[in-house]
Amino acid sequence: MDLRTRYLGLELECPLVPSASPLTESVANLRRMEDARAGAVVLPSLFEEQIEQEARTLDHYLLRGSESYAESLSYFPAAALDVHFGPHEYLELVRRAKEAVAIPVIASLNGASGGGWVDYARRIEEAGADALELNLYYIPADVQISSAEVEERHLEVVREVRTAVRLPLAVKVGPFFSAFGSMARRLVEAGADGLVLFNRFYQPDIDLDELEVRPNLLLSTPQAMRLPLRWIAILCGRVPCSLAATSGVSTYEDALKMALAGADVTMLCAALLRHGIEHLATVRAGMERWMEEREYSSLAQMKGSMSQRSCPDPSAFERLSYMKALTGYHLPSVPPSGSGEGI
Repeated sequence: MDLRTRYLGLELECPLVPSASPLTESVANLRRMEDARAGAVVLPSLFEEQIEQEARTLDHYLLRGSESYAESLSYFPAAALDVHFGPHEYLELVRRAKEAVAIPVIASLNGASGGGWVDYARRIEEAGADALELNLYYIPADVQISSAEVEERHLEVVREVRTAVRLPLAVKVGPFFSAFGSMARRLVEAGADGLVLFNRFYQPDIDLDELEVRPNLLLSTPQAMRLPLRWIAILCGRVPCSLAATSGVSTYEDALKMALAGADVTMLCAALLRHGIEHLATVRAGMERWMEEREYSSLAQMKGSMSQRSCPDPSAFERLSYMKALTGYHLPSVPPSGSGEGI
């Protein structure tokens, strides 16, 4: 079965791609993913805050004592060289990953502003990454910021990184834009070669015992895949870029649905954390079995065949679907009181 696909201009043997997670920070795990026949891998995200912390720490060591002795202005403190910074380790991970596996290695930067992390986009390119994923995670908590300003902030980051590197560039964003179709088009115009739909916004929780706000990471569930499924189906053939599906994908049925909607690749994270890296092979085998039963010879043959442009009922992805879902729901029958049924 031919499962080859193109993503960000790269030829992939398979559309299944482990997304950024703690699993992909180990070179040994990357080899296991390749053995399970993943199409590519996305390394864990390097966070904007890590880069800023590196700069502050380096600045501290460089300036400490410089005003006391004239000769200190001309020496580079050993302490600054001895600190093991996250960003430097990340670049080393990129290099080691490229040496260890033959499948494409996609680096990931997570942030919300330009500036310092644009420099690291260049360094990631120099380290040998095959592509770069910009994971744009921004909560506009300032009530004075308008939606137009939020959109422009995202677009400016993409423009800056696009100017800095020649790497294929994917942009991972959340769905919370008033007109996501327009925003998708503008991200591509700003320089994105692909869109990863969607970023999950991890919500805080309140500890009732300690009265503290704490992070609470919940792995995605299958229900989460409906949103990217709809938007990939809507955007397929309408925006000139690669489309990657993420959030809630767990089974071979999920991966097939995303391909039918128009996804070039399907990314898995929570499913691999729950079931292990070898789950990739299980999902791939299920896809191949389903396609053989229905006499598909390749992924390309079926990809996008259920997108909005190709679907016999395009309104299924719009408001009519909402109305049908609500009006078509039937309450479960409840036995009459006192009948004794169901006891």
